[in-house]
Amino acid sequence: MAELLLELLSEEIPARMQARAAEDLARLLAEALKPAGLALEAPRTLHGPRRIALVAGLPAATPASEREEKGPRLGAPEAALGGFARKHALPEAAVAAMRAAAGASDAPVYEAEGLTILARPEKSGASFLLRLRNAPRPSAEVLSEAIPALIRRFPWPKSMRWGTSDLAWVRPLQRILCLLDGAVVPLSLAEGGDAAHGLRAADLTEGHRIQSPGAFAVASAADYEAGLRARSVIPGAPERERLIEEGIAALAAAEGLEVVPDRGLLAEVAGLVEWPVPLLGRIDDAFMDLPPELMRTTMRVNQRYFALRHADGRPAAHFALVANIAAKDGGAAIVGGNERVLRARLSDARFFWDLDLRQPLESFLPKLDAAVFHAKLGTQGDRVRRLERLARHLAPMVGADPDLAARAARLAKADLASGMVGEFPELQGVMGRYYALHAGEDPRVAEAIGAHYRPLGPGDAVPSEPVAVAVALADKLDQLAGFFAADERPTGSGDPYALRRAALGVIRIVRENGLRLPLADAVAEAFFGYPMAQGTTATSEFGMAVAAERMNAGWKPPADSLHPPMVAAFAQGVVEFLAERLRVQMRAEGLRHDLVAAAFGTSGDDDLNRLLARADALRDFLSTAEGTDLLSAYRRAANILRIEEKKDGQAFAAAIRPDLLRAPEEMALAAALEAARPAVRAALAREDFAGAMSALAPLRAPVDAFFDRVTVNDPDRELRGNRLGLLALLRGAMDELADIARIEA
Repeated sequence: MAELLLELLSEEIPARMQARAAEDLARLLAEALKPAGLALEAPRTLHGPRRIALVAGLPAATPASEREEKGPRLGAPEAALGGFARKHALPEAAVAAMRAAAGASDAPVYEAEGLTILARPEKSGASFLLRLRNAPRPSAEVLSEAIPALIRRFPWPKSMRWGTSDLAWVRPLQRILCLLDGAVVPLSLAEGGDAAHGLRAADLTEGHRIQSPGAFAVASAADYEAGLRARSVIPGAPERERLIEEGIAALAAAEGLEVVPDRGLLAEVAGLVEWPVPLLGRIDDAFMDLPPELMRTTMRVNQRYFALRHADGRPAAHFALVANIAAKDGGAAIVGGNERVLRARLSDARFFWDLDLRQPLESFLPKLDAAVFHAKLGTQGDRVRRLERLARHLAPMVGADPDLAARAARLAKADLASGMVGEFPELQGVMGRYYALHAGEDPRVAEAIGAHYRPLGPGDAVPSEPVAVAVALADKLDQLAGFFAADERPTGSGDPYALRRAALGVIRIVRENGLRLPLADAVAEAFFGYPMAQGTTATSEFGMAVAAERMNAGWKPPADSLHPPMVAAFAQGVVEFLAERLRVQMRAEGLRHDLVAAAFGTSGDDDLNRLLARADALRDFLSTAEGTDLLSAYRRAANILRIEEKKDGQAFAAAIRPDLLRAPEEMALAAALEAARPAVRAALAREDFAGAMSALAPLRAPVDAFFDRVTVNDPDRELRGNRLGLLALLRGAMDELADIARIEA
């Protein structure tokens, strides 16, 4: 197995693109080599600010191969022969031989190196058969053809051109290092007359731009990595991350401090430096009264600094930075320069902070009437009025004070019009909390303002204080109802309005707070908020086409629905989207998502925690011998009913005539069902799902005996219909627990 080393050296690659580019390099090269019968062995990628590289094993040559392909029939028209010849680039002599062929024969019609054409007999007459033989090729030849094409079609998120070449790359490409077992692979980017970028592969690369400028030659992957280290380049991003993390932690510990964790910033900084040198700087005491979130955001977004804190969580008057050189003065000049830059940045932040505090948070609200939320959904001011109404509606359901919830919802978006959030959009909600506290608002209102965007991702905590829960749910349900109504739903290729994240936020808030929330009712209230925010009580036209389609498809609103059928139909569509996201989340957690689908499918219930309790009870029941046997019996009964209903063209009612029960086994099953069904319903009514499952357990023995000894398709049509009705009773009894048909085998 030969060793392949490929490096593409360019000017500085944006940090966020490096890891994906290295993955794409390995993937695209593997795809390009596959048609030749070559596969990369143990591929390993490296990436950094100026380079992406690949090290892998590769056979020295392609394997010999042979394939056959059927051609046109003997005596086919000239057009068919010509098309076949062009497809396979056949020489004129081969085409002439095909024209002259008289009939089927074991002897080849034409034969040349790597090519044989036969006239093979078939039932409908003779047809030509093409045999192509490929001799082994040096892998270097295949690489020299594949790599230039790969480079020219490389999928950078953004590319640029330079000079007069038509080559597009993320930044100007400077060198190609390509070795196979130490020998340079002869490849060039001069292609299609593009002589302006005739960059050729060589055995040269470069070290650190400042500390070790100039090119050096390498002969292997080990030589390559050792040469880079000797020239102040750490080739692997994970190692750079480790060095940065350990370095700044050690500097912080020396001052009795700790680093505020930030994995995203750590990965980004590792993509900005080749030779990481952690340093510690100081923050002027004059800025330490600013909110810590503000200081961290200023340092992170503008300067890529790491924030430090005391062991008790108080912000420290220090920051960590990472230089890309080992300065002769120990980094004193670098630290001093960065301290001056940070002082200017924090002075700007101080300006916006002081400016915003001159007026109460509520005074920003009029500006929201001029800020468009979405062209189809009105302004941010409209949204504030919707959230205020919806939060008041949700508050009693989550144990919150309605007036406080409405007040928090009214102020939740006010900081969007502040100078600070205009400068740092990442601080929306955070600054609103500080401004609310400064204005003397109830602490619960301020907490809700700060937490209503949460959870922002899988690792983010959900709000737990009731007022914050009410506002966070109102924010996400309004978003879901509005964009679904405006037909801006997520697609397989995109989710521009983050509706999947909003749905997962609703699910996590409900699950982790143990809320008993009727989601369909909440979505319908969110839907009603749109016309009301615009000063009318008329039903909004938003979403009615979707609801009408659902109604026309046969959907019926629950009997206890509090809303008009069209609104209930729309709300149910959003609830089904939430249910699907819940199933996706459970699949990611390694849980039985099919049981959730079964629990959702039977009752039209929209209480997530009740449905999850039902799914948990179903899981426990199916783990028992009784549950497993009853599931098998259900499937057998359902299959029989499906076949017979299709045969008869009718559905069998879940009912029996006692006078038609003949066999002792069917009498026993009927009696067991008569006893079990009321017990199941009573247990379900009190939400004792485990008890409902247990009430079905006694059915196991009579069901087994029925299938063992009773012929369902009796010649007597009345007996047959009665026994099918008995099976329908069994199916219906189990379907009261869940939609058993959705449970996977």
